[in-house]
Amino acid sequence: MEDIDEEEELLNLSLAIVTSSGRERFRKRKRSRDDGVVNSSVSPLNSYEGCEGKIFRLLQMREQMLKNLDHHKKKGVDVDDENGKGLHLIHMLLITATAVNENNVGSALEHLTELYKSVSLSGDSIQRVVAYFADSLAARLLTRRSPFYDIIMKEPTSEEEFVAFTALYRVSPYYQFAHFTAIQAIIEAFEKEEEKNNRALHVIDFDVSYGFQWASLIQSLSEKATSRKRISLRITGFGRSVDELRETENRLTSFSKGFQNLAFEFQGLLRGSKLVNLRKKRNETLAVNLDFHLNTLSNNLKISDLLKSVHLLNPSIVILVEQEGTSSPRRFLSRFMESLHYFAAMFDSLDECLPLESAERLSIEKNHLGKEIKSMLNYDNNNDDNCPNIEKMETWKARMESHGFEGINLSTRSKIQARLLLKIRTHYCSLEFDGESNGAAAGFKVLEREDGRTISLGWQDRHLLTVSAWHCTVS
Repeated sequence: MEDIDEEEELLNLSLAIVTSSGRERFRKRKRSRDDGVVNSSVSPLNSYEGCEGKIFRLLQMREQMLKNLDHHKKKGVDVDDENGKGLHLIHMLLITATAVNENNVGSALEHLTELYKSVSLSGDSIQRVVAYFADSLAARLLTRRSPFYDIIMKEPTSEEEFVAFTALYRVSPYYQFAHFTAIQAIIEAFEKEEEKNNRALHVIDFDVSYGFQWASLIQSLSEKATSRKRISLRITGFGRSVDELRETENRLTSFSKGFQNLAFEFQGLLRGSKLVNLRKKRNETLAVNLDFHLNTLSNNLKISDLLKSVHLLNPSIVILVEQEGTSSPRRFLSRFMESLHYFAAMFDSLDECLPLESAERLSIEKNHLGKEIKSMLNYDNNNDDNCPNIEKMETWKARMESHGFEGINLSTRSKIQARLLLKIRTHYCSLEFDGESNGAAAGFKVLEREDGRTISLGWQDRHLLTVSAWHCTVS
């Protein structure tokens, strides 16, 4: 009975992904249940014996796929025909994932080889996302013991990662939506305490990354300051490496020099550093930024310990930004389906931000989104006990409340700003507010939830991320 439910879930997901992609949106077509049944007649193979030829053929087809960057322009293709091809790819991918999960090596190799024949990194959004998921499945199947594992899982250089992140930040509203909403909430918390905070704001960012968003905060605070009434801004940022922190500090310090009425200071700490190392000034407004951070901890105990430490700091505001999920990450197929649904939406949204032939789009998908896909599906192959924790908004809400935090209503200004940002950033693509449309499926959406305490960025029927603000309740 459980197998039947899982097969129905696989089919429902494949239909949802395909019918929500492409620029022409169309209604879901009814398909027989037989189309969704995973092929169980393949004999399971629990070793690689006799599979050397299949592995060689697989790698050949993958190499050919990587070299095939000719854009597949379709003339006169019926929408339903294109939808059917996309559904076939998704269905084959899900069958392959099931075979990999069951260690049916022969079956998995055959299906992966067929997938590599049918996809392209320069095809439509379904072809592209399937290509990266096929890579992830191939790596998982071969495991780290294979000499080909590192070839498939090769990570981009730091420079390639930076270029890809910068491009995504610039062309898509994804990160800007989260960052600008968070900055507005932090500024409002600072303004409420101006009479007692000595015009000092301290932001603790648990994943400062490249620090792009804080340039906007520097500029906004400078507009509120004068030469006689300067504002002090201190950012404590946690980063992955000393080099990343140094580059972030140099970037922000250089930018802040253009604002003489603002005193700026940056303190960089490596991830995992204890909060006791923080330098805290008296009466300053303290804001904590948990931007895509809690889900990287994954271990419930680590999440709990961090939230307890943050509560002890008694910050004026805590910003929580998380990708929203629906499945348990511990079961591979559940994690696979959740990831596929999410990244299919991300790849689809990029088609509305960049043309198909764009080198920027290829960079974003290969060196940012593609890296995330491989990491999500192969964390256990890398001896990493920390499985990404992608959960429902309701789960994150319960976690925060159980650790002494209470949700704050986001201001009307924050919501208007979020809508304005999408209007500016989405160019020609369709836009929807609060689930209202003119009968056709929309592109990006702004959704208010939890009676205005959270705001979500959506694409089609998928929530991409959710932003919420919190303050400490009395212990």
